[in-house]
Amino acid sequence: MDKVQSRRNFLKKAGLVTAGAAGASTLATPYVMAQSTPIKWRLQTYAGAALGPHVTKPAVDAFNAAAKGEMEIELYYADQLVPTGELFRAMQAGTINAVHSDDDSMAAPVDISVFGGYFPFATKHILDVPALFNQHGLAEIWRDAYAKAGGVVWLSAAGQDPCHFNTKKPITSLADLQGLRLYTFPTAGKFLAQFGVIPVVLPYEDVQVAVQTGELDGMSWSGITEDYTVGWADVTDHFTTNNISGAWIGSWFVNEKSWADIPEHLQKLWLACIDAGHTYRNQWYWGGEASLRANGDKLKLTTIPAAEWAQVEDAALKFWDEIAAESETRAKVVGIFKEYNAMLKKAGGVYTQG
Repeated sequence: MDKVQSRRNFLKKAGLVTAGAAGASTLATPYVMAQSTPIKWRLQTYAGAALGPHVTKPAVDAFNAAAKGEMEIELYYADQLVPTGELFRAMQAGTINAVHSDDDSMAAPVDISVFGGYFPFATKHILDVPALFNQHGLAEIWRDAYAKAGGVVWLSAAGQDPCHFNTKKPITSLADLQGLRLYTFPTAGKFLAQFGVIPVVLPYEDVQVAVQTGELDGMSWSGITEDYTVGWADVTDHFTTNNISGAWIGSWFVNEKSWADIPEHLQKLWLACIDAGHTYRNQWYWGGEASLRANGDKLKLTTIPAAEWAQVEDAALKFWDEIAAESETRAKVVGIFKEYNAMLKKAGGVYTQG
């Protein structure tokens, strides 16, 4: 009997201890509660519903799977919550928590916004962007610029596709640009206007229809991978092999309070997922640009002769100097672009513009 009684007492005490330990664990570990009521973010991308699954969704999906219920990021495509041009203000105010965009398109009130998107001839290839940010000082400049603006944290930048023309009519000379109504980025449009281009601002999802109705003559917004992916190759006929920039410069941002409110391990997880998304885009764009030029059957390739195109390249250098004269920060960024491109020219081989 003593043994039975002792066993009963042991089990009773063990049960009480176990219950107590579980209670203590719950109280001592705040993130356990977050598993039943996960942290939620709303992230809007500059990209539309056809492009977004390649440029933004992989990072979001990876994070949501790895967060194991602690946190969930809801993804919204271009203009679904707010117009793209209002993304910065909405994020700063906390209306949305995070953004994937270029600085130029979202009208960020920072001195370096002019360099987001396609700054004429600043880059030659997709990998120039992470090299410039991680090895040549742009990351620090971007981080400081957004810290001064307040309310928004810059997290990471990466490259995407080059900026070509896809149009209804063939472009074989600079004269063919005269009067073309093109959908493009703000700074790229300002630069191209000197060659007769008429930049047109429209909601992203309206662009394809605008070509069909004649409101637009085409786009100077992307490379050939995007043209085929988003349907623009279905409404235009020609693609120029000349580009005004070798890679899009875009970034990932977050509302400052939203970032501070999540634990460090979730911050690190989100940064790792963003990096994984960069890797996916690198191969997706690079492979697509080659294969669709060689094998695509929707767009005919045209080229402006190199001697004539040199006028555009020379104009870009003058444009750089005009931008550099506007502020000390802009002068610093332009200086980095000049040093970097001089290095690529000296390196030769694969790094030359072709």
